[in-house]
Amino acid sequence: MLQSELIVAKFGGTSVADFTAMNRSADVVLGDANVRLVVLSASAGVTNLLVALAEGHEPTQRYALLDELRRIQYAIVDRLQQPEVIREEIDRMLENIAMLADAAALASSAALTDELVSHGELISTLLFVEILREREVNAEWFDVRKIMRTDDRFGRAEPDVSTLAELSHQLLRPRLEQALVITQGFIGSEAKGRTTTLGRGGSDYTAALLGEALQAQRIDIWTDVPGIYTTDPRIVPTAQRIDKITFEEAAEMATFGAKVLHPATLMPAVRNDIPVFVGSSKDPAAGGTLVCNETENPPLFRALALRRKQTLLTLHSLNMLHARGFLAEVFAILARHHISVDLITTSEVSVALTLDTTGSTSTGDSLLTQALLTELSSLCRVEVEENLALIALIGNKLSQACGVGKEVFGVLEPFNLRMICYGASSYNLCFLVPGNDAEQIVRTLHRNLFKS
Repeated sequence: MLQSELIVAKFGGTSVADFTAMNRSADVVLGDANVRLVVLSASAGVTNLLVALAEGHEPTQRYALLDELRRIQYAIVDRLQQPEVIREEIDRMLENIAMLADAAALASSAALTDELVSHGELISTLLFVEILREREVNAEWFDVRKIMRTDDRFGRAEPDVSTLAELSHQLLRPRLEQALVITQGFIGSEAKGRTTTLGRGGSDYTAALLGEALQAQRIDIWTDVPGIYTTDPRIVPTAQRIDKITFEEAAEMATFGAKVLHPATLMPAVRNDIPVFVGSSKDPAAGGTLVCNETENPPLFRALALRRKQTLLTLHSLNMLHARGFLAEVFAILARHHISVDLITTSEVSVALTLDTTGSTSTGDSLLTQALLTELSSLCRVEVEENLALIALIGNKLSQACGVGKEVFGVLEPFNLRMICYGASSYNLCFLVPGNDAEQIVRTLHRNLFKS
């Protein structure tokens, strides 16, 4: 197999949810000889159970969570032709989960959470390898932590891309010549060997990073929907599939909440101009969406994305008036607390900014810790609004087109908009709205801007 022909295929939780789903995914893998590396998420529901166990519950609830976990995994084991081959290994993993859950009940930590949560991917890949072997496929299980070296920011670890490329060449590429390799998404290891996670949805990111490291021809993301739509079909049933979309448009969609791709997924693909295909493992024949560098005749309005659980911070200070350095101080405080800002607007004496509170696997308090609020309060008066939603209208050359504001905001007249961000990017127009209005606003905009 030539290096340039390699396809990296990633399967999400619903694609490996049970024995039937795993076999459908196996069919997809075996349907293309160029797929030599497969990246898997944990089976659907498993990560949520593991995160709950990491929060440290009293024994009764803990045992209930462990029972549900065993039920999901044994339902797959029991349908294998020779379950005894893998049962001992799965038992060992489940015992380890129980032991870590007991430890979390005594004292939870971000490092312990990552160690516990990683078992979902470890188990799903072991089971998938066994399903392939029962089909007489030469499949090999590979621990991605050997090559996915990250920093030690548990819950949202950042990979070392150069080390990944080097180790992939040494440890992974030779295996791809010999066998179909199955590995884990979402997890890595830091310098001391402790397990880390890349944040919820990080399996897509893993696939793209491995595709980059191995200079793949394409990265396939298999999920439960056949491609990327103009908005979430669960909110708007008439949403249309987009057959081809640019990296910029898809990245904007992912960044602003579209669940089909993880926000960071596309960066490694963009760096190396690797196309990303998004399709449904339930119906691979239905086609999907190809994400690539260029498309013909890109439309003014491409899609709508929705991100919930947004927090609006408004900082008031008369010291801002004709003063220098206020914003620098604010951002220095946020940086010390590892918080990034999404949107920002300013007036003479106040600044409003949004924080995204979704995405980390870490348990515990929200991003707005008392320490952060205390530090900001020493600088200015702080107002906090939570339970907001961010809606992003994704398009092309929005800031250069005439009449966009009238077309968009004319239909939003009945709704309260808490914040608007327009002009910073040609690809999006964003506004913050009360969480309870979000779906209705998305439906209203889609009906008016996207003609069926």
